[in-house]
Amino acid sequence: MVSNHKVIRVKAGLNQSQFWSRIGVTQSGGSRYESGRNVPAQVKKLLTLAFGSNNEALSELAKLRNVSVDDLRKQVAK
Repeated sequence: MVSNHKVIRVKAGLNQSQFWSRIGVTQSGGSRYESGRNVPAQVKKLLTLAFGSNNEALSELAKLRNVSVDDLRKQVAK
């Protein structure tokens, strides 16, 4: 799961507005999260899907669809 949002944002070369808008969060909301405010579970999931590793994103998507990662891979391969 994506944990240090600011580090990931800076490595991606994005400003707060660009980074947070990808998952539907305002710049001011993202700024609060980067300052230590608790990030809701739904936002953490979106961050993982958008900015996590491929394996993290695939695992999160499988959980959302209530299937195994292997079954999801098979469905995508069709």
